[in-house]
Amino acid sequence: MKEIYRVQTAPKALEDNQIRGAHYRITVLTERLLRLEYDRDEVFEDRSTQVVFDRDFPKAAYEAKRTKEGLEIRTEFLHLVYNEKEFSSNGLSIQVGGRNSNYRSIWRYGDQGENLKGTARTLDGAEGEIPLDDGVMSQMGFALLDDSKSQVLLENGWIEPRKKEIRDLYFFGYGHDYKGALQAFYRLCRKPPMLPRYALGNWWSRYYPYTEESYLELMDRFERENLPFTVAVIDMDWHLVDIEEKYGSGWTGYTWNRAFFPKPIRFLERLHEKGMRTTLNLHPADGVRAFEEMYEPMAKAMGVDIEKQEPVLCDLANPDFLEAYFTCLHHPREEEGVDFWWIDWQQGNTTKIEGLDPLWILNHFHFLDHQRTGKRPLLFSRYAGPGSHRYSVGFSGDTITTWESLQFQPYFTAVASNIGYGWWSHDIGGHMLGYKDDEMTARWTQFGVYSPILRLHSSNSEFNGKEPWRFKPETEKAMGEALRERHRLLPYLYTMNYRAYKEGLPLVQPMYYEYPENGEAYYVKNQYLFGSVLMVAPVTSPREKGINRAKTVVWLPEGLWYDLYTGMMYSGDRMLVMYRSIESIPVLAKAGGILPLTEEIRGTEAGRNPKSLHIKVFTGASGDFVLYEDDNETCAYEKGSCVKTSMSYREEKEEVVFEIRRPKGALELIPQRRTYRVDFVGMKDIAKEQIRVCIDGKEVQAVVSYNRKASGCGGVSERYL
Repeated sequence: MKEIYRVQTAPKALEDNQIRGAHYRITVLTERLLRLEYDRDEVFEDRSTQVVFDRDFPKAAYEAKRTKEGLEIRTEFLHLVYNEKEFSSNGLSIQVGGRNSNYRSIWRYGDQGENLKGTARTLDGAEGEIPLDDGVMSQMGFALLDDSKSQVLLENGWIEPRKKEIRDLYFFGYGHDYKGALQAFYRLCRKPPMLPRYALGNWWSRYYPYTEESYLELMDRFERENLPFTVAVIDMDWHLVDIEEKYGSGWTGYTWNRAFFPKPIRFLERLHEKGMRTTLNLHPADGVRAFEEMYEPMAKAMGVDIEKQEPVLCDLANPDFLEAYFTCLHHPREEEGVDFWWIDWQQGNTTKIEGLDPLWILNHFHFLDHQRTGKRPLLFSRYAGPGSHRYSVGFSGDTITTWESLQFQPYFTAVASNIGYGWWSHDIGGHMLGYKDDEMTARWTQFGVYSPILRLHSSNSEFNGKEPWRFKPETEKAMGEALRERHRLLPYLYTMNYRAYKEGLPLVQPMYYEYPENGEAYYVKNQYLFGSVLMVAPVTSPREKGINRAKTVVWLPEGLWYDLYTGMMYSGDRMLVMYRSIESIPVLAKAGGILPLTEEIRGTEAGRNPKSLHIKVFTGASGDFVLYEDDNETCAYEKGSCVKTSMSYREEKEEVVFEIRRPKGALELIPQRRTYRVDFVGMKDIAKEQIRVCIDGKEVQAVVSYNRKASGCGGVSERYL
């Protein structure tokens, strides 16, 4: 295969970390992560798999000894006891040290434990809760990743099935160090890549037969209404759908519908001028048929009889098909201006290669192929099991439009981080069926602001659009403000995007990541951390009759907390029922938090580093923040090409100091001049003459004002649980 499809990995573990015996090999990857292999033929796998790329961990500290009963391995945190026979519940166990009680922290082979769960392939047709696959952490202190059946990656870029009847398990014994477990998973399976900046803005998506004219008219109205978008999602009607019956269905297609889009290049250029990038919908299952523009080159590449109009079958188990699939079908569209692809999964779960998931292979090779342009690769597709976090943004599927669906999505999004999947994109507002409820749409959009990706979407129905003006005035206003708020958050979101890549900490995290020993952290399933500064408790139920407020249960950890929208200041270490009008949901920042925002929110502005920043400092404790910026769309960040601006807030006895230090790094990537507005939330009124603003130690003039209403006092009623 082409060089671009060959992934450079480091799959071989250090010999010093391995303990071998008859039919087994145990590798101590870290003091808390073990690889357990069993094969009667002793053919142990040292190549990468579709899940695990790198096993070249540093030398681990452990002791191994053999006794009459078998093998014992001890690290600082784990104690393995193994009878050196075929893996069994009475012959293989691992004790996890830490705060877990003894009877709950012993894993025996075959024990699944009480896993904190991960995610699922899709929410298609879901109305409320669905079963979830396991993640790599549990309250019991251990979790298991089974890699026994995944494909092997070959040096030439292709794959082959694993040997049968073997065991290849990864034991995560990280106790309640959930962040540590996740970072070890990323070390084993690779960290998620950074998203391009435009992906963090608002996405407009609708299954609807738009034309070039109607789509651009809609985008023009969004601009007039000050509703910013950075991604245009064109669903399946971009290509020919009404085809002759002899060719089958119109779900699969690669040829522009010229009746709708007579000049595709012109259309895509117009969107680019508006600051928008475009993704097109794909259903690859039916291959390439004779009505397609690119049928002949595809048929020649695959040796298909053109005269007989034989179809080119979608054979994802054939590397020749995959290379032609990109060269003939996708590269020409990308040259026209298509920025990335949306794989909408219609091809089932099986291929000609036993155990090979067609969705996984599409995700893997689409992402690798997109790298050839030098731009930051981006793919929009569904989850295909552990390791899927390497392939960018997940499409969670066609949810039913009900409150029950909304109520499940915050939890579903947060726990996906337990298997490293940090960039879910939901059909915000719901996709199909259900019912029309203006209040629900407003709440769903507000949740979308504080989810990984905000993508409004709806099904192919004249009455199911998500344009804000389709709803009652209060919902229209709430939706519009939510869309604008998402773009204000871009400096913060982009910094968290870098943190997810660099530190292995997803944007959305369950509360127990930060507070693992607090029972409340496991109770508030729909509450989560949103980056390093914010905590969110979405409203997922209608307003209470008689008070015109919706309620949500919120746990406030110890400390001082500020609501971003009501101005309320709370002392922590308690549970509250918070009530909110249609205007906002509880979004809280802890004292000492520093939140960078911008008012440059238009689509043409959102893809660049802003000329002005609005910094919110939440007083009551000291804190720090490092703003991250780069070129926003290439892979130069992997080589360290970026700008970092450090900010600190200090509360001392004699004075309060907020400092923005000089940016460091590739300064050509940011504006030469930048304006700052700094709000000190919760600060008591002080005399203006006591406030000094300095640049390089020299005092300069600045506009200073005090807003008592926004100082942390408020009148929003709450009650204890």
